[in-house]
Amino acid sequence: MRTAGKLADLSMALTGRFTEHHALLCGLHQDRIAVFGTAVADLGERIAGKAARWQREAGLLTTVPGFGDIVAWAWLGEIGPAPHRYLASPGKLASWVTLCPGNNISARKRKHGRTGDAGTYIKPMLVQAAWSAIRVRGRLQARYNRLVRRFGGEKNPAAKKKAITAIAHTLLKIAYQVLKSGQPYRDLGADFYTRRESPEQRQAYLLRQLQKLNPGATITITPPEAA
Repeated sequence: MRTAGKLADLSMALTGRFTEHHALLCGLHQDRIAVFGTAVADLGERIAGKAARWQREAGLLTTVPGFGDIVAWAWLGEIGPAPHRYLASPGKLASWVTLCPGNNISARKRKHGRTGDAGTYIKPMLVQAAWSAIRVRGRLQARYNRLVRRFGGEKNPAAKKKAITAIAHTLLKIAYQVLKSGQPYRDLGADFYTRRESPEQRQAYLLRQLQKLNPGATITITPPEAA
């Protein structure tokens, strides 16, 4: 508020009547908030006690971007500490959690496939973890930006929704592999996709971008020796 210079507006908004009745209502709200806070803290202690037997697995999960204690506990509660023992691949797990698009093919035409309704508890957690993960510079942020561009651009809300669901799917596969290998997650870097592309692919992409900016223009590439 201070940096935004809104203290004067805040003072103006707080100017008015505040009677004993208003104080009573505020006290009631504060009491209810305190009760809920105590209940949440008690449940957190109980869950932490139950998850203590899988402390190693919880520690591995918290190395995944966006994963905190709450997401790790939700994973252990719904999926378990060793999903690789009963699901052969991360794709199988994604299908079980319904974090993969459904198949909707009619008359040899593939239509938009929605994700299913399973994974009631873990799927929202993974989506929230995905929002947290893309705020940190790294491979996941780079992947999100690439997907948003591919699905329609920054101004398209549906593109962002599809992209964040794909990042949640990626987080699920990362967590699966982390638990299977027993090794903490190591980010591959924000330039992972740039390094993976060949010079020819990069050149073709830049040429397409120039053609979009200058329709009908003729682009000539001069070799370094000739230059």
